[in-house]
Amino acid sequence: MKRTTLLLLFTTALATSWAGQTITLTVTNPMSQPRTDEPVVISLAEYGNIRSALVTTAGKEVPCQLDDLNQDEQFDELCFLADLDKKETKTYTVILSDEGEPRSYPARVYAEMVMANTKDKTLKKHQQNNYIESITARGDAAYTYNLQHHHGVDFESELNGIRIYFDARQTLDLYGKFKKQLELKETQFYTTDEQKAAGYGDDVLWVGQTFGLGAFRGWDGQKPTHVEPVRTRTQRIISYGPLRTIVEVTDRGWQLPTPTAQSQQPSANSPKPTVNMTLRYTQYAGHRDTDVNVLFNRDVSDYRFSTGIINVKGSVEFSDKQGLRACWGTDYPSTDTLKWKRETVGLAVLVPKKNIVSEEPANKDNYAYVLKVDGNSMSYKVTYTSANESFGYHSAQEWFDYLKAWRKEVESPVKVELKKL
Repeated sequence: MKRTTLLLLFTTALATSWAGQTITLTVTNPMSQPRTDEPVVISLAEYGNIRSALVTTAGKEVPCQLDDLNQDEQFDELCFLADLDKKETKTYTVILSDEGEPRSYPARVYAEMVMANTKDKTLKKHQQNNYIESITARGDAAYTYNLQHHHGVDFESELNGIRIYFDARQTLDLYGKFKKQLELKETQFYTTDEQKAAGYGDDVLWVGQTFGLGAFRGWDGQKPTHVEPVRTRTQRIISYGPLRTIVEVTDRGWQLPTPTAQSQQPSANSPKPTVNMTLRYTQYAGHRDTDVNVLFNRDVSDYRFSTGIINVKGSVEFSDKQGLRACWGTDYPSTDTLKWKRETVGLAVLVPKKNIVSEEPANKDNYAYVLKVDGNSMSYKVTYTSANESFGYHSAQEWFDYLKAWRKEVESPVKVELKKL
């Protein structure tokens, strides 16, 4: 009885000090197994200019995050992460206020864009500090790959680390960890010998011209095409955390490959059709998988696209023929085989069945899907593991078994019911 009274007093005190619009959410786990760090996202469109928020459950404060997705200086979404036992339902109270600042919580994700500091010669390779938030290159820029220190925006959760190359490949390259921790601020994808000795991870994949981990590309009827030519190419960080980081790659004026529909074929003298495409990557804390959202500025249903994973040398393939395709293999992450050791990785992409035109036979480069987009948008997921992980998977069978369970979780999201008070 005393504990219940204390919780009630605590909740009342929080509500009193955080006067504003109040929402009650019930969040239910439909699965017969516990779930951790399940994202709960609330649109703020109908609540006015929200400046701060407080989330509680059973009298305990839950870390939350406010995000300005369109960069207009007004928050568009609130998110928090739910931990639920099997078949459990929890009630959360959300108080929204048009005053104050977002509350501060420990960072569980990280994102970075940085350019080399050529002025300070004392800085080591992993200590660059010319931080930027956005960069745009014209389509005729000579060599955008080297404009950023680690060749493109990078981001991570405690379980993974990814960088996206700032060039026509737009490939996802991977960082393998030994421990569950954030590392990219310290290593910047260039781990020193001292950091390696202390248990930090490193680059674990050579990607070349391949998909790497689930790059989104065109399709010319026979093979994947890079995202070129474009009028401009932009990378930017939308959100830094602490619970999710969001980064975007925008290609303006991309000249698409020839459409499949004969009625849409351009005449010999007509200009090639162009579109604007935005790829949004969302990384949640506690997750090794990454959400990929693809948005075009017009209907592209008549065109074909592609994604997939690199055919790691000597890899074993898995496919459920329903949109989940994976591999497990070992190769050097660099052409410098003296400096680097061979790395074993498991890769996977999960594509909605409705978007799949064909699952292409494996070739020396890729395990590929040909895709269609219904209208102007589609979404899919990518995930990976490094055999270096003390917390992960260490055989092809373990990895493929995990992926089957992961798919079930993806297809059984937590159920959220919202009620205003």
